[in-house]
Amino acid sequence: MPSVIEPTLACLVGNTPLHWIGEPFAPAGRGFWAKLEGANPGGLKDRAALHIVQRARARGQLQPGARIVESTSGTFGLGLALAGIVYDHPVTVVTDPGMEAIVQRLLQAYGVQVETVTEPHPDGGWQRARLDRVAELLAEHPGAYCPDQYDNPDTVEAYSSLAEELMEQLGEVEVLVCSVGTGGHSAGTARCLRLHYPNLRLIGVDAIGSTIFGQPARTRLMRGLGSSIHPRNVAHEEFDEVHWVAPHEAVWASRMLAHTHYSTGGWSVGAVTVVAAWCARTLPAGTRIAAVFPDGPSRYYTTVFDDTYCRQHHLLDRPPAAEPDEIKCADEAEAVRWTRMVMR
Repeated sequence: MPSVIEPTLACLVGNTPLHWIGEPFAPAGRGFWAKLEGANPGGLKDRAALHIVQRARARGQLQPGARIVESTSGTFGLGLALAGIVYDHPVTVVTDPGMEAIVQRLLQAYGVQVETVTEPHPDGGWQRARLDRVAELLAEHPGAYCPDQYDNPDTVEAYSSLAEELMEQLGEVEVLVCSVGTGGHSAGTARCLRLHYPNLRLIGVDAIGSTIFGQPARTRLMRGLGSSIHPRNVAHEEFDEVHWVAPHEAVWASRMLAHTHYSTGGWSVGAVTVVAAWCARTLPAGTRIAAVFPDGPSRYYTTVFDDTYCRQHHLLDRPPAAEPDEIKCADEAEAVRWTRMVMR
């Protein structure tokens, strides 16, 4: 039986608003629609966490009261905290030292057990180190369930609701701009939209130093997008093009959003804005562009919106160029600033 509080909490997720982003990111009369997933209690991944847990329970993979164990850099952990309360499951998340203190404290306040790995894996970085610890914890807790957000197809399916909302709010979507980390929301939203609008153009936004689209792995400053592993949920065949964005470019966009539009967010929001704004400037006037903003600004007060942190990492007053660099294939050159690659 569902938890008696399920209907109350479930209604808090979804039906997120749209916000028009125009000048100064694009000339007067041009812009894009931002889907504000930060309006969910924990952000974009509330959708996936609730859906994955519900489906696992329905299939008998997750027994009543069993522990949920997962790797996360933050947002999916918040979603699992919500799912744990809704369905009455204890939750353990494995993270790394990059998790913001406010997120860790919130998770603990929600009753989540937080484990932090202390050393990156020599090949797979922090993500592989976290996943290795998840495997150890699953062995220590018989009957525990791992949602496996990186490879679980339920992650992709969860975002059909986001696509349906976009269609209700906008009608036809011609261009969809999404950050790419685990790959779930870009794949799920685009696939659902293309059932109705087969000419949809999907543009992925990755972080410099990420291996998802074939670039060499480097230490990454940005959290929430990019990866040092290769999640199976990334639907490479669905993307028309991909852009890599650098941290200083994302910081500039996030801060300019705050100053001019009030709706803003962290690394992913800034990076997506760089690319969606370029689309609004360069595509034919009237092109209907939607961009997914995964979360809001609150967890980034010690990074993106902290002048001391940004000065230490040389992130201030460095806006992106008017146009991205262009490469034809991922091994042509290493992206160190905003770079575009057309895939089809």
